[in-house]
This record gives sequence, C-alpha cells and structure tokens, in this order.
Amino acid sequence: MWKTSTVLLWVVLVLLSLGIVMLASTSGIKALSLYNDSTYFVKRQAAWLALAVVCGVFAGFLDYRRWKPWALPIALMAMLMLVLVFVPHVGVKIGGSRRWLHLGPLSIQSSEIAKFALILALSWWMSKEQRRVSQFKRGALIPALIMGGMVGLILCEPDFGTTMLCAVVGLSIMFVGGTRVPHLLACAVPCLAGFVVLVLHNRVRMLRIVAFMDPDKYAQSYAFQLVSSINSFISGGLTGAGLGESLQKHFYLPEAHTDFIFAIIGEELGMAASLLVVALFAGIFLCGLIISFKATDMFGRLMAFGITLMICLQAVINIGVVTGCMPTKGLPLPFISFGGSSLVMTLLGIGVLFNIASQVKTKRAHPPAQIHPDPSRHFQDF
Repeated sequence: MWKTSTVLLWVVLVLLSLGIVMLASTSGIKALSLYNDSTYFVKRQAAWLALAVVCGVFAGFLDYRRWKPWALPIALMAMLMLVLVFVPHVGVKIGGSRRWLHLGPLSIQSSEIAKFALILALSWWMSKEQRRVSQFKRGALIPALIMGGMVGLILCEPDFGTTMLCAVVGLSIMFVGGTRVPHLLACAVPCLAGFVVLVLHNRVRMLRIVAFMDPDKYAQSYAFQLVSSINSFISGGLTGAGLGESLQKHFYLPEAHTDFIFAIIGEELGMAASLLVVALFAGIFLCGLIISFKATDMFGRLMAFGITLMICLQAVINIGVVTGCMPTKGLPLPFISFGGSSLVMTLLGIGVLFNIASQVKTKRAHPPAQIHPDPSRHFQDF
C-alpha cells in the first residue's frame, strides 16, 4: 500500500500547490478592491492551509478505529452547527443563504463539517449492523434518518448542491454497506421526488436551470457566470494566456477565486492544465478505491469509500458546472478554491485515508474485509 499512499500524497501536494498559485493569480484584483490588500485571500488561505495540514497529519497518525466512539457525538455536533446558522448574530446570511457561522474572526461553513460527520456516522452504523443490515429498519430506515437529519438542515439553508452531494454519497455508503436495493429505493425515491418538487418551486434554482438550457438568451443575467466561464476556456485554448493574464478575473467572473477558479486555470494555463487537474482527481479516486478495497475491516472500508466519493464527486460537479455541463451550483473545487472550512475538512479526510492505508500495511496478515459475503442480499425480493 505504500505505493498507493505515495501517489495519493503527491497528487494532493500538486493540487494544493496549484491552488495557492492560482489563488494568488486570481484573487488579487478583488482583494485589492475590497480590502485594499491584494494578498488578503492568499494570506487567509495560507493560514487555513497550515491548520488543515495539522488536522490532516493528526488524522493520519490517529488510528481510524478511534473515530468510532465519536461518530454519534460528532454527528450531533454537526447538526447543532447546522441549526446555529439560523440564529441571528451567529449565523451569517450571504447571497440569500445562511451557510456560515461567525466565530470571532473566523467564518466556518457548517455543511463542510457535516459532510465528514455524515460519512463517519453512516460508516459506523453500517459496520456495526452488518448482521442485520438486510432488515429494513436497521439497514435502511435508521441510516436514512441519520442522513435525512443533516441533509434536511443543509437544504433549509438553502444549499441544493451540497444537499444533492451528501444524499448521493450517503446512499452510496448504504448500498456498499449492504442495504438491499428495494429498501434503498424505498428511501431514495420519495426523497428525490420531494427534492425535485422543491427545485421546481424555487425561482432561483429554476432560473439557473433555464439559463443552463439556453445560456445565450440569458447571457447578461442568469447565465452571466456560465458564459463568462466558457469564454475563459475559449480564451485559454490549448496552452493558455499565461499565468496572471486572465481577462475574466477582472470582475467578469464574479466567483473567480472560489467556485469558478477552474475556469481561470483553463484561461491562464490552458486545456493541458485543465486536463491535468481532471487526471489528478481521477488519481485520488483510484487511490481511494484501492485503499477502501484493501481495508482491514468494514468501518475502514466504508470510511475510505465515503471520503473518496465525497471529494471526487464534488470535483466532478464543480468541473461540470464550470464547463457548462451542469446547472450552476455553489460547490468549491477541493484543494484549489478559496475556502478554509472546505480545505481543513478535505485534508482531514485525506489524513483518515492515509491511516486506513497504513493499517493495511501493519496488518497484512489479516484477510481483507468482505463488503458483500452474499451479493445477492442486495436484490432479495426485488
């Protein structure tokens, strides 16, 4: 497993380095206009990165099994933080959504902590209930309620993108953990139907979908970010305009240093760099799956799978939005976009992945855990 861990380490280091370089290139103009300091965002990200590295190293040395007793307390803490965003003077409302907690000089996005808490809680429950996972109550209803509590609070912020991301990852953990397909569908279909109804009755989200389907018609309004993002890739071409030479970051692309930083990578460094970023996330996905497959127990296997899927699926959604393949959603690009809470929790997850891989090395004599001793249990009575 040392080869897998080494590849994963280098991939993460390259993404972090690229993130700092692109943030320095992208955020200077906006930082100068808002704070009269062109390095404002870079300095804050560097401070968060230092904290994130500490958290990642801590998680890397902490035996991942020691997270088990803390699964429920961490889940409850995450839900409390999701509730606190609605409390005046504690939660911060930005752009019509309440997603941040103001704690002195820090702004923390509660949903980032909830992502890790969800993976931890579901992995703990599904591994604990392996003998009864084929039962509807134990294998589907209770984990669905755990997931529904967190996802429902995220939806109320509202944050439709993170809601969808957490729901897909949660259902995937349940499936890999052994939940039968009929039970999984019984939980997923009503939730999906309710989600679609909420989207259809939400004017902002519907306008984003309409703008996605006909961006030229709404180029000066609801599809402005999308059109500007696509123009970035057109300007960059194969080799890019050069580092620091982006035109779109001059207030044409409003979220250039956060959700749409991938567009600036395409404009300044070209298609080659964009494809490299995609390849690096593919590398994380493969490394994570290998670690998950070789984990020594079900809890480690589900944790590794959930963390890997959460990071990579978020990257897929972000890149899909920026390239015009999906309607606009407010999800950052892991390791690269500006955002302290996201960076800390992502590196914490990477640290857990490294620890799971290290346990495979030290316990090589033990046979790997089996996800589905009887794969047919998924489809009983289906």
